[in-house]
Amino acid sequence: MRAVEVDGSPESIAELTAALAEALGGGPAVLPYASEALRDAMEPTRPAEPGTAVIIATSGSTGEPKGVLLSAAALTASANATHARLGGPGHWLLATPAQYIGGLQVLVRSLLAGTTPAALHTSGFRPDDFAEAAAPLLALDGPRYTALVPTQLGRLLEDGGPGLAAARAFDAIVIGAAATTAGLRERAADAGVTIVPAYGMSETASGCVYDGVPLDGVRIELEDDRVCVAGDVLAHGYRLQPELTAEAFDGDRFRTSDRGRWGPGGRLEILGRVDDMINTGGVKVAAAAVERVLAAQPGVRDACVVGVPDPEWGEAVVALVVGAGCDVDSLRAACRAEAGAAAAPKRVEFVEELPLRGPGKIDRAAVRNLLLRS
Repeated sequence: MRAVEVDGSPESIAELTAALAEALGGGPAVLPYASEALRDAMEPTRPAEPGTAVIIATSGSTGEPKGVLLSAAALTASANATHARLGGPGHWLLATPAQYIGGLQVLVRSLLAGTTPAALHTSGFRPDDFAEAAAPLLALDGPRYTALVPTQLGRLLEDGGPGLAAARAFDAIVIGAAATTAGLRERAADAGVTIVPAYGMSETASGCVYDGVPLDGVRIELEDDRVCVAGDVLAHGYRLQPELTAEAFDGDRFRTSDRGRWGPGGRLEILGRVDDMINTGGVKVAAAAVERVLAAQPGVRDACVVGVPDPEWGEAVVALVVGAGCDVDSLRAACRAEAGAAAAPKRVEFVEELPLRGPGKIDRAAVRNLLLRS
């Protein structure tokens, strides 16, 4: 196994790309990492599981370290299906951390397309830096793509200027890692930015459903509203965790922790995580449903809803909101009207930004802790 530290520098990206090329061709498995704790949890001195090309080390939603085992076939199937959906192989800009599956797949797609990816090497995300990194790529012929998280897209839309102009020039921007709200979709469309919201995870070798439609070769099944994924893009287990592998991988399917439904036009809609249901006064409230209502209100840029212990209700619905000029009573009234009386947050707190873990994923445990302390 080859462990590669990814710090965002050109040297680390080049080293990871070379290691990936070897792994896809049958060479040693690659373990990209930025956290030494996660690297050590993967026990890199022990041999990789058979058939493994890449191990994605992640703390997941529970904080427990796990390593997702991906074969060369799964990574290749995902990359080829993505190109087929977007309009053919092209040039990619790496704008998210390459140790996570969204960024790593940008490198895989570039390798398969025979192109050299551009990369955003600065720490943090600033629209002007995005424009500068994109400029050489946007001067090339052929399709130009990048992958962003919703927070990054939101900053480009808010800032305007060169960053937004660069975003408009991409043939497609894949948006993943977190849900793309209806409001963000509308803002992107109004600004002339072509986005493709994607649903997927490390276990599916990145996005496997684009704009509600499964990629070629991917099958989605709903089991009591739980989303199950099958197809060539699937991982084959977790690093050194056979029990967790047996629990999550059911035959040829991966049982996600997400709830979903088939919406208009047969498109998959994600309703939130199975464990994000809030039981308040005997009524079950889906946190994601309340978040969608809040995110659609004027002045709200983002929101996270969690349940906290309450002596009267068992759990109280509370919200952490990023926004300006928002009236709490109006927010609660909107939730009551659209999601039911029980969904109206008992408390709403405002922050400048939500705590995140990984590339654009809201850290719900941190949100809950903030609300418990306030």
